[in-house]
Amino acid sequence: MRMKIDVTLDYALESPGPALLLVEAAGVQGQVLNRSTIDLGQPLKSARVPGEEGIGERIILRLDDRLTCRYSAEVQVTRDLPDLAVLKAIEVEDMPGDALRYLLPSRYCPAERFGHFVTSRFEGLSGGPLVAALRDWVERNLDYVAGTSDGDTTAADTFLDRRGVCRDYAHLLIALCRAAQIPARIASVYAPPVDPQDFHAVVQVYLDHDWHLVDPTGMAKATEMALVAVGRDATDVAFLTTTSIADLKVQSVEVVAL
Repeated sequence: MRMKIDVTLDYALESPGPALLLVEAAGVQGQVLNRSTIDLGQPLKSARVPGEEGIGERIILRLDDRLTCRYSAEVQVTRDLPDLAVLKAIEVEDMPGDALRYLLPSRYCPAERFGHFVTSRFEGLSGGPLVAALRDWVERNLDYVAGTSDGDTTAADTFLDRRGVCRDYAHLLIALCRAAQIPARIASVYAPPVDPQDFHAVVQVYLDHDWHLVDPTGMAKATEMALVAVGRDATDVAFLTTTSIADLKVQSVEVVAL
C-alpha cells in the first residue's frame, strides 16, 4: 500500500524549554519512504537521536514559547500480513535481549496482574494462535470511546472499565501477551483506515524470531501501517513530550491511501 501523510502541530508553551517530537515514518524493513519533508519553524536549537531499538528518530527541540511542525510524507508499505495461525512462540531462554526486555512489566502494562486470566481463559493456546485469541478478546470486549482515559490509565484500569482509545487497547494486549511470556511492545503508526484519523497505537509481538504488527482495535492491518516508533508503552512513543504546559492551537493528522 502507498499512503500520503500530512501532520500539522501548533502548541503554545507556557515557558521556554525542550520538547521531543516523534512524528516521522521510520526508514525500516517493510516500508519505503518515497518522500519526506518536515518544517519545524524556528526553534532555538534542534538535534536528532535514534528512537528505541534504532527505529525512527526523535527530534529534540529547544523552544521559546511556541512549537510548530508541518510534516508530509509518502510511504510505500511492502510488508506481508502476518499469518498468526502458523507463528510459533520462542522459549524465554532462546530470546535475544531486545525481545527479552519486552516481557517485563512497564508503567502502563502491569503484566504480572494478568497471569491467571490468561492461563485460565486461554488454556491450550500458544504462540500466534494465542496472540490472535488475545487480540480478538480485546477487540470484542472493549468499547472505543474517546475521553475515557488519561495519562494515568493503565492496562489494569482498561481491563476493568472495558473502554478506551487505541493506546488503551494496545496497553491491554501488551500486558496480556507479556503475561503469556510473549514479548510485546507498543508501536506508533499511521494508517489510512483509522477513524477518526490521529496518531495510532498498535502492538508488535515477537514470534518465530521476528516482530509482527497487530492492531487490537481491528481498524488496520499490518499491510496498511507506516511504522513510526516502538517502545515499552506509550511513554516511549508519544508524538510530543514537553517539560512545559502546552496549549493546543492546531493538531491535524491526515493519512490517505494513494
